[in-house]
Amino acid sequence: MPLATTGELVTRAAVDRSAVAAFNVITLEHVEAVIAGAEQAGAPVVLQVSENAVKFRYGRLLPLARAAVAAADAATVPVALHLDHVQSDALLRQAPTAGFSSVMYDASALPYAENLAATRAAADWAHAQGIWIEAELGQVGGKNGRPPLDAHAPGARTDPTEARGFVADSGVDALAVAIGSVHAMTTRTATLDHDLLKRLAQALELPLVLHGSSGVPDDELRTAVAGGITKVNVGTALNAAMTGAIRAFLATHPEAVDSRKYLKVGREAMTQEVTRIIAVLS
Repeated sequence: MPLATTGELVTRAAVDRSAVAAFNVITLEHVEAVIAGAEQAGAPVVLQVSENAVKFRYGRLLPLARAAVAAADAATVPVALHLDHVQSDALLRQAPTAGFSSVMYDASALPYAENLAATRAAADWAHAQGIWIEAELGQVGGKNGRPPLDAHAPGARTDPTEARGFVADSGVDALAVAIGSVHAMTTRTATLDHDLLKRLAQALELPLVLHGSSGVPDDELRTAVAGGITKVNVGTALNAAMTGAIRAFLATHPEAVDSRKYLKVGREAMTQEVTRIIAVLS
């Protein structure tokens, strides 16, 4: 079916008091697995391409984006495209013509005033192009191999009062909040601050997004969705599923050289993980 928009999927999830799953994709196998898993679950899904994924693909957005659009067009469930953790203005400006309906503009590592100014400029440009925009306040640690901030470090959590002003002054459509999750976790041991989430949900009248969800246990995710999270970002969990399945296959088939053999089992493992995660969020 035709591409959906991230804004409409998140809005629908908010009405249903559920959350839409948003999966980061790096290869065509990721794209196919996410859509297949969503089709098995009978649920809409967001395909996310991060700035780091674009760097991995020689700095070229269009090859993976065009593959994702083609796969989405053939899907039996609504699929939207989201450009994730964008810091480059040049990349931001490629979003509309590449099929992306939304972008997460990431200036969260900057001091508050600089984050606000950069995000405001990005939001103004995005809205003029019909692009839905997400930002981050506080820091969900673990990006680019950096260690997470200490839970009590300044800026490590999203402050509700500061967030209210940031949202009003930046004009963003959604906010990624730092409530205890960490990017790139390979163990599901994160503990979320649900009291902080409650205060954020009360203070803000826009969708809240959880980053670093791969490290969050199922019960914690369910509680977060019940507490107001309406978009849940997942990346590392897919990579772990794919890599684990390929490692196991090659260990038992050391003679294998046809990449289709092991990529197939990797894709199947990711598909199962997508279906599982969507069920948790529904």
